[in-house]
Amino acid sequence: MPEGTKSRAAERLFRNARLATAAPGLEGLGLVEKGAIAVKDGRIAYAGPESDLPAALKKGEITDCEGRWITPGLIDCHTHLIYAGDRAHEFELRLKGASYEDIARAGGGIVSTVKHSRNAGQAELVRQTLPRLDALMAEGVTTVEVKSGYGLNLESETKALRAARQLGGERPVTIRTTFLGAHAVPAEFKDDKSGYVDSIVNEMLPAVVKENLADAVDAFCEGIAFSPEDVARVFEAAAAYNLPVKLHADQLSNLRGAMLAAKYKALSADHLEHTDEAGVAAMAKAGTVAVLLPGAFYFMRDTRQPPVALFRQYNVPMAVSTDSNPGTSPLTSILMSMNMAATLFRLSVDECVAGVTREAAKALGMSHEIGTLEAGKSADLAIWNIERPAELVYRMGFNPLHARIWRGQ
Repeated sequence: MPEGTKSRAAERLFRNARLATAAPGLEGLGLVEKGAIAVKDGRIAYAGPESDLPAALKKGEITDCEGRWITPGLIDCHTHLIYAGDRAHEFELRLKGASYEDIARAGGGIVSTVKHSRNAGQAELVRQTLPRLDALMAEGVTTVEVKSGYGLNLESETKALRAARQLGGERPVTIRTTFLGAHAVPAEFKDDKSGYVDSIVNEMLPAVVKENLADAVDAFCEGIAFSPEDVARVFEAAAAYNLPVKLHADQLSNLRGAMLAAKYKALSADHLEHTDEAGVAAMAKAGTVAVLLPGAFYFMRDTRQPPVALFRQYNVPMAVSTDSNPGTSPLTSILMSMNMAATLFRLSVDECVAGVTREAAKALGMSHEIGTLEAGKSADLAIWNIERPAELVYRMGFNPLHARIWRGQ
């Protein structure tokens, strides 16, 4: 129990609840029947059987949960939430047979969104993003990672990151920002990718660090984006600033992105449809989380699944996220992401729920703060009108959230 909670009454007590604690070391999701959670100063003071609740924590504002389930607040650990415009026309092109690579090489894809996002001011970016954020929060999400990557120059990348930071002031939610300058090569550097990487390393990243705009650095390692050598330059620069890294890896081909991520002890490697056993083994050794993005897999009609069996074999944690973005996963439902992870990738219910709580927290380097119902962690909770945790994964287009609690409120 955190210091100072033994003799002071809890500020808030949630009783008569069933808990999916997701605490490490416990079987499955660490379920507790007839549980209680005591909250003090925005943090969990106790989470466990109500019969073991210390007397000093039985006071304060009491919420009778009437047998409802409580999980940790959900975490969307991979999003591209900040952008302007949409790419519905590209969706039509794909329906007619165009590939992601075809569209990108014709000037569409990420570069298309860049044009709209560069032209939008910070206030406009926030205005267009808030409905997407609201949709996630309405499903119990209390922490969201937001990447840049639709500016691709100093002014627009820093603008996007400032807008992402502003989201946390507009809504009761924790925002983690990621600098993704190495997302695509902008038109002005079409024939000089190395020069663009120079601008990321020597111009953009120092400015981002100076303003404290990013919690991590990401890159897109792919044939249509950046080579492993390009990414290594970006990651070396990030390391010089003590910024953790993550990587879009092995989505469309196997460029050994998972191994590259592991080499730099990345928080996560994401997508991973083409990752081989050597890459999985390297991730396991490095402690790198596999972030599965079934929305993109579904939307792009992919057929190559990430190596889930190998992740299990090597005990690589698997997080699940929306990959919310305008081109390949226009998804703002974390619940649907869980259903897709189960139906498309054959994850279990426990893996799906842990994937948007405990393992997603690991993917953000925030396991000390969020992701489980344990004393000392932020009181981020989701209270559900369900009879069993499986309902969170089983239903499609149905939101059983009863209440969302962020930092005890």
